Amino acid sequence: MDSNLSDQHLIALIDRVAARPAQGGRHADSEAALRELYDLTSSRLYGVALRVVSNREWAEDVLQEAYLNIWRIAGNYREALSPPMAWMGVIVRSRALDFLRRRASERADSALELDGFVAETVAGDAPDPLDSSQASEHARALHECLRQLEARQREVLSLAYLRDLSHSELAEQLKLPLGTVKTWIRRGLEQLRGCMARFA
Repeated sequence: MDSNLSDQHLIALIDRVAARPAQGGRHADSEAALRELYDLTSSRLYGVALRVVSNREWAEDVLQEAYLNIWRIAGNYREALSPPMAWMGVIVRSRALDFLRRRASERADSALELDGFVAETVAGDAPDPLDSSQASEHARALHECLRQLEARQREVLSLAYLRDLSHSELAEQLKLPLGTVKTWIRRGLEQLRGCMARFA
């Protein structure tokens, strides 16, 4: 099949995907068209995602998001403006860049939150670096306060800080909703601050 015929076939599939009922309804022909579109294009688009994110698992996540996006916005495709593979490639690249931005933001938020807390508790108010007794007292206090947390909160905080995992990576590793992980980290840090204040 030459590229022109292939483009025409892909355009026809995109049109069928776009023809699904309004208000997020489902339509068997639209879903079949999306499946065929996926079968024909996913290996090439996976390569696009992989070049951007440089991680196979992340590329699979990006690809899933991209096809969901294609499902939602298929009606916006204009044949006169772009060949179908180029249009889908832009969607995949956009999803991949969004994924990297989200991941960097989560990692930065988590690192800032925990680094700030450790600086407040362990480092104190600019102690003399030679004062090892003060440092060891802070370390003992931190250990004691960590021990008082619920086991799952302690696990989440330890993984986030010691292994430098983002909120979404923690949620995936612990098989928990992202909102739960964020709540546990926030509450755990609040409890630690309160506990450490008693040792101050």
